[in-house]
Amino acid sequence: EGGLSGDHGRRQPMKITLIDFGVSKDHHPYRSHGNDAGADVYMPYDCTLKPGEIAKIPLGFGIELPDGYAGYIFPRTSMAIKGLVCELPPVDSGYRGEIHAIISNVSSKTQELTKGSRVGQLVITPVVIADFVTDLGAERGTGSFGSTGK
Repeated sequence: EGGLSGDHGRRQPMKITLIDFGVSKDHHPYRSHGNDAGADVYMPYDCTLKPGEIAKIPLGFGIELPDGYAGYIFPRTSMAIKGLVCELPPVDSGYRGEIHAIISNVSSKTQELTKGSRVGQLVITPVVIADFVTDLGAERGTGSFGSTGK
């Protein structure tokens, strides 16, 4: 025995405060299953995207993320298979404005997005806050592949 408890090592969900920009409660980000990586987000209106077009879709909410985290609107599999792709600009922890889904139609067909449909999934990820420096001292050389002789 002595293994993981009955919850199989799952963590409690992180509480993220929503900022209201007019989204209805039934269209708040929603995870269908407790272990889903992303929470579905919804189309606020009907939209037609011709081949090669990009749409910036306001989602009606913002979020308050703690430092060290970023949010992304990922595509849903059912959309990506049709050639509708969500671009992935990060939602930074300090951003308090409305979140948008940026959707590209990379297919050769005109695509319809209908009001209330699930248009993407909000995924929150930890990020490394980098401190960019010009000199690391002797920690690392400039060699490339195979430079360690192994």
